[in-house]
Amino acid sequence: MIVTLTLNPSLDRTIEIGSLTRGAVIRAAAAHLDPGGKGVNVSRALLANQVRSRAVVPFGGDEGRRLVSLLQAEGIDMITVPVAGPTRSNVTLAEPDGTVTKINEPGTALSAEELDTVAEAVLSAATSADWVVASGSLPPGVPLDVYAGLCRRFSGAGINVAIDTSGPALLAAVAETPALVKPNREELSETTGMTIVSLGDAIEAAEILRARGASTVLASLGADGAVLLQDDQIWYGEGPVAEPRSTVGAGDAMLAGFLAAGARGEAALVEALAWATAAVGLPGSRMPSPGDIRRNHVRVTRADPTLSLRSGG
Repeated sequence: MIVTLTLNPSLDRTIEIGSLTRGAVIRAAAAHLDPGGKGVNVSRALLANQVRSRAVVPFGGDEGRRLVSLLQAEGIDMITVPVAGPTRSNVTLAEPDGTVTKINEPGTALSAEELDTVAEAVLSAATSADWVVASGSLPPGVPLDVYAGLCRRFSGAGINVAIDTSGPALLAAVAETPALVKPNREELSETTGMTIVSLGDAIEAAEILRARGASTVLASLGADGAVLLQDDQIWYGEGPVAEPRSTVGAGDAMLAGFLAAGARGEAALVEALAWATAAVGLPGSRMPSPGDIRRNHVRVTRADPTLSLRSGG
């Protein structure tokens, strides 16, 4: 069982356009409305591949009710927590070459009482869990050490904790020795102060996070693939995408695939990249199902520190 927590879920509307021109009237080629938020997406990807998961989701307002309705329609096993503020809405503009422009609302603050209720819901859901995944941005006003507190709580109970967030919240969580963190290239740079232009830079930054407490680092590097640092091993992998549609949720699919494959070693990295690249080839924030995933397209090689990275992660 994998429990996911999304403190700042969203309704995600993806609009496919020919090209983005500032100030112009642009006609959409297609539009998709999906439930969103990083933990929500992890649970959606796991469900699509018959891996048991339970999502803890605070929701509020008309947007929140629509979010819950969409998740129910997908068959997500979840614990919903009503909150006073409305759930946020995000907009993504996706161009044919895979370029994505995102506009994310900040979300609504959670009161101390609401945060306590969410924490109790996670504790209740995690009694039979192998992993707790705490991921995504924090709503305004939520303490920056909220994920760190979860690490302390669950690690002490023998439950693995995976963290996928950014900035001070990530740094605070790393200090509490999570079993896994999944930063992207920008987050690696932000948390370590390094400029990351090569695979060697990414590896060095990941090593810094491990030295600060993270047991395993799975770093997504966008079109450049991903690097995995675990125990005394380093693996690098990449997978081509013939026709990119949307990168929204690809990192969440990567984390889901890694956990579904046991979160250990080269085989788990292959699964992570296969799920992530499949997600990039799908519209909106749709999560890949078994028929979309092509493991044989993934290539894992010895990490070459001199390899220049082509794109953001």
